[in-house]
Amino acid sequence: MLRSMTVGTALLGALAVAAPAHAAPELAPKPDKMMVISVASANGSGCPKGSAAIQVSPDNTAFTVTYSEYTASVGPKATPLDFRKNCQLLLDIKVPSGFTFAIASADYRGYASLRDGAYGEQNASYYFQGHSKTTMSQHKFKGPLEDDWQRTDQVAIASTSFLPCGEKRYLNINTDLRVNRGTSDTKKHTNFLSMDSTDASINTLYRVAWKSCK
Repeated sequence: MLRSMTVGTALLGALAVAAPAHAAPELAPKPDKMMVISVASANGSGCPKGSAAIQVSPDNTAFTVTYSEYTASVGPKATPLDFRKNCQLLLDIKVPSGFTFAIASADYRGYASLRDGAYGEQNASYYFQGHSKTTMSQHKFKGPLEDDWQRTDQVAIASTSFLPCGEKRYLNINTDLRVNRGTSDTKKHTNFLSMDSTDASINTLYRVAWKSCK
């Protein structure tokens, strides 16, 4: 079950969250004190209750989200709704006083089993509650493919967008996996994409860039 944790960071794209202060932020090394992340809600077919968890890095530079039941599939035993799985996380993030941060990158890992003619995709979006700006990413997969996969979203520091110091917003992280049978024979074979932690590997790693508020 997802739960509140004391953490050391993170998130993707042109997003940021701020600690109480009111001046423009300046680039800064990571703070000595840890962030605190509370999961306000977790919903979706890809992260049913008890199947997702957040782990934090001790060096205040990243946090990870791992899943145990995040698999989209089409095939003989799949239901009509299994072609798409999603997870919506709403995070309450508290940072040390005098600091703000932005997501610098995100790593995604999983496994793909796609027959010739089948294809799939992994999507993600990130936004702060009450803000219209949304960072989105998409990665496509094409069969034949039978292997582990990893994709990275990288954002240059100059392109990141930090919220003004002193603002507080919940962070929404929405992800989904989709599989399409295409021209493959799904009467005999199953095609699937997964982001799961059965091998204890990191599924999704979010890294942050810090700034100080003066």
